[in-house]
Amino acid sequence: MTKLLYPEEVDKCKCADFRDSTEIVNLNWSICGLYGLSDVPDLTECFQLSVLSWTPCIYLWLISPLYLFYLKRNNKGYIMMSLLNRVKTVFGFILWIVCWTDLFASFYEMKEKDIPLIYFITPLIVGMTMLLATFIIQFERLRGVQSSGVLFIFWTLSVLCAIVPFRSKIIHASTKGEIKDTLRFTTFYMYFGLTLAELILSCFNEKPPLFSSVVTDPNPCPESTAGFLSRLTFWWFTSLAIKGYKNPLETKDLWSLNKQDCSDTVVPELLREWEANHVEVSPEEVEVLLSDRKKSHQPSFLRALLRAFGPYFLIGSAFKLLQDLITFINPQLLRMLIEFTKEERVPSWWGFSLAFLMFCCALLQTLILHQHFQYCFVTGMRLRSAIIGAIYRKSLVITNEAKRSSTVGEVVNLMSVDAQRFMDLTTFLNMLWSSPLQIILALFFLWQTLGPSVLAGVAVMILLIPLNVEQMQYKDARIKLMNEILNGMKVLKLYAWEVSFKEKVLQIRQKELNVLRKTAYLSALSTMVALTTFAVYVTVDKENVLDAEKAFVSLSLFNILRFPLNMLPQVISSLAQASVSLRRVQEFLSHDELNPDNVDRKPAPSDYAVTVVNGKFSWLKKDSPTLQNINVLVPQGSLLAVVGHVGCGKSSLVSALLGEMEKLEGHISIRGSVAYVPQQAWIQNATLRDNILFGKPYVEQKYRCVLEACALTPDLEVLPGGDQTEIGEKGINLSGGQRQRVSLARALYSEADVYLLDDPLSAVDAHVAKHIFDNVIGPEGALRGKTRILVTHGISFLPQVDNIMVLVDGMVSEMGSYQDLLKQNGAFADFLRNYSLEDIIEDAEAMKIISRGASLDKVLMDEEELFPDDALSNHTDMVDNEPAVNEARRQFMRQMSVMSNDVENPKTKSIRRRRCSERRHGDQQQEKKEAKGEKLIQAETTETGRVKFKVYWEYAKVVGPLLSIFICFLYASQSAAAIGANIWLSQWTNDARNNTIAHEKVHMRVGVYAALGITQGFLVMSSTFTLALGKIQAACKLHQSLLDNKFHTPQAFFDTTPIGRIINRFSKDIYVIDEALPYTVLMFLGTFFASLSTMIVIIFSTPIFAVVIVPLALIYFFVQRFYVATSRQLKRLESVSRSPIYSHFSESITGTSVIRAYGRNSAFVLMSDMKVDENQKSYYPGIVSNRWLGVRIEFIGNCIVLFAALFAVIGKESLNPSLVGLSVSYALQVTMSLNWMVRMTSDLESNIVAVERVKEYSETPPEAPWEVEDKKPPGDWPSEGNVEFVDYSVRYRAGLDLVLRNISLKVKGGEKIGIVGRTGAGKSSMTLCLFRLLEAAGGEITIDGVKIKEIGLHDLRSKLTIIPQEPVLFSGSLRMNLDPFEKYSDDDLWNALTLSHLHKFVSNQPAKLDLECSEGGENLSVGQRQLVCLARALLRKTRILILDEATAAIDLETDDLIQSTIRTQFEDCTIFTIAHRLNTIMDYTRFLVLDKGQVAEFDTPVNLITQKGIFYGMAKDAGLA
Repeated sequence: MTKLLYPEEVDKCKCADFRDSTEIVNLNWSICGLYGLSDVPDLTECFQLSVLSWTPCIYLWLISPLYLFYLKRNNKGYIMMSLLNRVKTVFGFILWIVCWTDLFASFYEMKEKDIPLIYFITPLIVGMTMLLATFIIQFERLRGVQSSGVLFIFWTLSVLCAIVPFRSKIIHASTKGEIKDTLRFTTFYMYFGLTLAELILSCFNEKPPLFSSVVTDPNPCPESTAGFLSRLTFWWFTSLAIKGYKNPLETKDLWSLNKQDCSDTVVPELLREWEANHVEVSPEEVEVLLSDRKKSHQPSFLRALLRAFGPYFLIGSAFKLLQDLITFINPQLLRMLIEFTKEERVPSWWGFSLAFLMFCCALLQTLILHQHFQYCFVTGMRLRSAIIGAIYRKSLVITNEAKRSSTVGEVVNLMSVDAQRFMDLTTFLNMLWSSPLQIILALFFLWQTLGPSVLAGVAVMILLIPLNVEQMQYKDARIKLMNEILNGMKVLKLYAWEVSFKEKVLQIRQKELNVLRKTAYLSALSTMVALTTFAVYVTVDKENVLDAEKAFVSLSLFNILRFPLNMLPQVISSLAQASVSLRRVQEFLSHDELNPDNVDRKPAPSDYAVTVVNGKFSWLKKDSPTLQNINVLVPQGSLLAVVGHVGCGKSSLVSALLGEMEKLEGHISIRGSVAYVPQQAWIQNATLRDNILFGKPYVEQKYRCVLEACALTPDLEVLPGGDQTEIGEKGINLSGGQRQRVSLARALYSEADVYLLDDPLSAVDAHVAKHIFDNVIGPEGALRGKTRILVTHGISFLPQVDNIMVLVDGMVSEMGSYQDLLKQNGAFADFLRNYSLEDIIEDAEAMKIISRGASLDKVLMDEEELFPDDALSNHTDMVDNEPAVNEARRQFMRQMSVMSNDVENPKTKSIRRRRCSERRHGDQQQEKKEAKGEKLIQAETTETGRVKFKVYWEYAKVVGPLLSIFICFLYASQSAAAIGANIWLSQWTNDARNNTIAHEKVHMRVGVYAALGITQGFLVMSSTFTLALGKIQAACKLHQSLLDNKFHTPQAFFDTTPIGRIINRFSKDIYVIDEALPYTVLMFLGTFFASLSTMIVIIFSTPIFAVVIVPLALIYFFVQRFYVATSRQLKRLESVSRSPIYSHFSESITGTSVIRAYGRNSAFVLMSDMKVDENQKSYYPGIVSNRWLGVRIEFIGNCIVLFAALFAVIGKESLNPSLVGLSVSYALQVTMSLNWMVRMTSDLESNIVAVERVKEYSETPPEAPWEVEDKKPPGDWPSEGNVEFVDYSVRYRAGLDLVLRNISLKVKGGEKIGIVGRTGAGKSSMTLCLFRLLEAAGGEITIDGVKIKEIGLHDLRSKLTIIPQEPVLFSGSLRMNLDPFEKYSDDDLWNALTLSHLHKFVSNQPAKLDLECSEGGENLSVGQRQLVCLARALLRKTRILILDEATAAIDLETDDLIQSTIRTQFEDCTIFTIAHRLNTIMDYTRFLVLDKGQVAEFDTPVNLITQKGIFYGMAKDAGLA
């Protein structure tokens, strides 16, 4: 606000006669401006008085309505009045008084003489503006603004505008030697002092508002309290940069996310817009709509995104627009600078002003550009959080039909890759309009400089816009396949199928690399643009003489042009990719959701807890119904058993009750809450206790009861950390039976009203099943009084249930009590007759005893005698998997003695068992915790500190050492050619001073310049080509070695490593190596040589510049080290916190039905959000660190521009214009290349980490070789099938206890051996040893005289056949699942299917053998999958067959079929069977009873029963002895 001048002075400028202020202003503009280019420049008084005074006022009045509206909308709370605030307010008032003092002085002087109008207008306006500013200061305080940008800019403008009068007043006073108008002189300096004070004060920050989150948060982000200047320059980040430089950053050092960036703010916002997008349709309209469904409006995800995040993003775009316009000022200033060096008489202050103007422009551009980037990146970050959140929430509620169309792998890809795509796109999105704008402006200025020859360059550009989209689909397919392979790795190893699956992966990978190769070669061609333009330009016309101004202005314009041109194809291709991603995300989010009204859960008084009326259900809307005519009434508190053959729809019925199936007609209602135990237990990667509590509060007494009832107490003794033991993904370190019991314990603990139990007893041994039935499910169990629906294959429990429902082919064939159904003599009676009549008689006897009123004690006593024993060796496979801590073992021995004492007094024992165990488990639990064993799943490692040179060398080796050196050489020579061409250009422009020479030499000049240009072009192309070659080679080799190693890795690795972590290597890290890393290397080499050549050129043209280089280089070095140290660690933290998002996600997706059944959706959503936020916590400082760096490095670059220009001005006499042009145009480039160079150094460090991570997993120790050439067994081996164990011992991993100890036994060819024992006695381990999934710790196994440890793994495994415990199918055709190597004919396959009782099922399918199995075989029932495994075994038909609890998931009838198939088809084979149901294998030759890893008994069944040992007890349990 310039202060007023003396009236006499105004006379000088002829203002006195004008009474109209507009005329004054017009005149001002015409006369004023500079007093010619004199040595002492000054502005005229009128100009100072009007324009300079009014500029800041106009700014504030224009912006304040918008700003006040914004403040009204955004209230951050209220700030207490502080000293700072008071001082600012007081100064504001004083300023107003000072201005109006002038106004009143003018009124006072009016009496004596004429006063020009401007003397009234200016003080009035300025005074009013000061009042407005003071009002804003207070209003901001009430609205919680801690630092005001609006006012800061206002005070800055005021001070800048007041500097001119400040100077001219002093000059006037000193030349005149006196001060004329003392009053105005004084008020002006007061005014100047006060505005300067306000400017300084506005740099400081107010305290945070009351009750703001800043106060409550333990580690708030300083950004929320940072001042305007600090935000502008990202100064608030410095503390973290210093911390990261001193010590590697850890998670605890990271700031909390800003509230507005958290998932719980961002996701609902997006979902709200997305929901608003869906048009609500009333039921009447539905009929009409169904006909023209195709035309109906598809909700647009893009619109939702724009509405949720658009406004914030637009602020960034506004910054970008500003920056684009400022960019073009510098070339114009360069033109003036070159003109200045040509002119002789121009005063040097003009040159200096130009130099400083260039500097200010560049500085402003830097600040604005980084604000733009900050807005874009934050938008990107929010987008990613929102999309991941939306996908996660959706995946918990989609229908089965939708689930089938997108597999887990694909959905994880939506979260990882597609969300990332959007995030990357937002940073470039503004380039879509900004690139064309920059190109148009640049072309406009170029046209002015060079005329039409510019068009040649444009033509080249348009020809070279490459696109890529297809790569994504290959990547998807590859990740999906890898996901399945890793999930089924054990099966692949057992069947020796690795080679076939590896081929499949490599085929996809090959297609992926071909796409990569295409895009790389296309982009290599795109470097020719600028060169063409110049070549055309010089050859078009003889008159085209290049002078310094033309050449270098156009060169600096070309440099501006280069960026948008390189970016456009990138933006367009990432736009194409994002639109693909958009479509995929939109498709996923538009999937049908499960209808919550499928099941009526409203509480209503009713005697029936579960009611189904005329139910008709199918899995897919378009399929034929799986269940029909279902009518069920389950009374409150009763126990209903559901029985039937495999595939008759038992599990489907449970799913229908949960609302998981499509309800075609009918009505279901369930009263009260539901607990669900699925057929295949779903276990989270959490502690055992968390798995049981499942979000419910911990109650010691209740929890103990639950453990006791589910027979888990003995298991806890053996787990290394008791119930705090961490369970691996999918419950990998629990045996099948333990998983099922944990799943049951979860249901029991949840205290629901209705229990849906889907065959929970099949996975546990018979005696444990009995214990669980008695203590949990049965009429005496913990759940008595609750409504229970039990799907079961166990006949022995049926007499104790209230009602039985028999399903046949999806219909209810009979329903009633056990006695009723027997009397009816229908399907149920037949069903029973086929099975162990003695079983039933036994049970009936027991019932009779009880009904006669015989002492209950007797029955209890019978049960009890076996019970202590049961607890004893209930060792569980945890022994196999984990180091049982010695403490736990001592506890165990103590426990034993307690129990054996108990046996003497059965009465007390039984009472003890009916109530909860009174022994103090709590105390033991405490001891147990201290003795906690190692964690099963180790935290993912993060490297700290600098990336070792070795890693770069590894990458160079993979690219090819010679090729690497050659690439660097090409880059260096390409820069040399560019410098050569430019220096030649500056020589050529010198000719322009002498026209005659110019014409003579033009051909020689053009020729050499063209030659240099073409050489440069050729070098650029060849360096890009060789780099492309190298990168494809590296990508190929690294993926190949990772894949090879993972197929050769021992099974133990997969048991202890979460699959998400391995998948992360195959998706994210391979993507980095494919795409990000080569681009980084390319940019790094480019910017490094560009920066180097800039320095060389500037020092060449102005040698004095070398002095400045040293301090600048030092600052640069420091900033760079700070940045790289911090940024690298942030990148690592970010990539480690990424895996849990995907692990948690794929875990949730497999357990959706359980999560929904227990109503835990929101808890899981919360967990996912937390994991995403945790990841963004390390990502956000990462983006800010780039901004922080950018501002600082570009400042150094701007200094280089300043000094280059200054030295050009200083050395004006000795320099010719062409050198000035050369050095300044190079300096203008340097900001960009320095900034990129630091960023690329850092990106290179963080991206090369991908090589490190892939290498780490490519070098895990492999298992034994697949084939050993000199030890190949004969072709017909094993011809007899003799198996001998000699003093054999084995452990799961080094450092753990032995699982099998000193086992010695001989089995003759053709014998049938049953292997029995309590859970965890080492039964499964025994089979794994035969396949060498576990390698011997001592002793050996020989088969037909061949020592198996000497031959190759494939030679061994392909000659054995196993039907594993958990049937695994891969997505693909049924044919591929039976015969991946395509060795057998169709007849063989059909024959195998006939024998495995699948012929009917498969031949009814339209696709027959090409029936598509979905991921994990989800579209077949568990029983059918088991039969597919049987068919595989029948095809292989080897001499030795191993069955691992293979018939656990199958009803008794199918079980019989399988057993008879095995007996006939494998009559002459050696068979080892691990069995739960003794009755199916009582005719085996011998039984091997294992206990605690040793052979307890080994003899024929008859002998074993007479010995009355362990086997006798088990047989008695099953009613066979």
